[in-house]
Amino acid sequence: MRPSTAIDAGLKAFVLDEARAAIRLEAAGLERLAEALDGSFAAAVALIQQARGRVVLSGVGKSAHIARKIAATLASTGTPAQFVHGADASHGDLGMITGSDVVLMLSKSGETRELEDLANYCVRFGIPLVLVTQNPQSRLGRAAGIVLRLPAADEACDITSAPTTSTTMMAALGDALAVVLLRRRGFGAADFHVFHPGGTLGSALLTVGEVMHAGERLPLVAPETSVGSAILEMTSKGFGCTGVVDGDGRLVGIITDGDLRRHMAERLLDQTAASIMTHAPRTIEAGALLSEALRRMTGVTPRITAIFAAENGRPVGIVHLHDCLRVGLA
Repeated sequence: MRPSTAIDAGLKAFVLDEARAAIRLEAAGLERLAEALDGSFAAAVALIQQARGRVVLSGVGKSAHIARKIAATLASTGTPAQFVHGADASHGDLGMITGSDVVLMLSKSGETRELEDLANYCVRFGIPLVLVTQNPQSRLGRAAGIVLRLPAADEACDITSAPTTSTTMMAALGDALAVVLLRRRGFGAADFHVFHPGGTLGSALLTVGEVMHAGERLPLVAPETSVGSAILEMTSKGFGCTGVVDGDGRLVGIITDGDLRRHMAERLLDQTAASIMTHAPRTIEAGALLSEALRRMTGVTPRITAIFAAENGRPVGIVHLHDCLRVGLA
């Protein structure tokens, strides 16, 4: 039996008012953060982009959770990154950090004692250190080469001042870094798929070449082939169509069930493929996203159920609507 979801009208109003107030406080913090961005942010982007190693994220407490999330976001968008907990760094994990890396440290106060060993390590061995903090003049701020300042903003929890608005700003700043860096690197959807082969994103970002049928599975006939033989090719390959290729192997047409019906007449089987084919069929590149193939098949009139992948006009594969269903895209 499900618990009752009934709620007193007064309590409901209180809950919604408090929740909206908290969200608006965090939204106001994000607006201040956007306005406060300056040349230090651009310098951090340039530093990370030029780094030969990884971006090492670190923090303690709630900041550690945000640092771990930023590391994951950077890594999945083309910027090699890893997370090292500030406390663990003092107990051997400093060995994970090399002179080729950039350390990105998160500390609202800039006085987090657990991060001091890591900061000293960076200074001693000349490892670039970027600090995200509200206090650039703090001990950690003085050790950092670049400081990304968080503007002063009320925490959403005004009773305990628990990290809420400040951690939201840290997360947003990390997202901004990841987005700017991926654009600077020319990182695209196909690259993103390399790091996300599973799940819905993986299906949506598959390429045509990863799914298409090629080689002997391709249904192809010559222009002078009889319609009867073309039908046999369509039937044996099972895609409901056959491509028509000229002597140079270029795709010049396609025959579908619809073409057969439109040209139904006496002695149809003795006609040539060229006489009934649809000229200039839709094609797609093997490197294109499967979602684009689906769009070209179903998002344009008339809709089709299969599309050839072609390179320099020559068919190299074919994708059927059923292939999109098989991988969970359609």
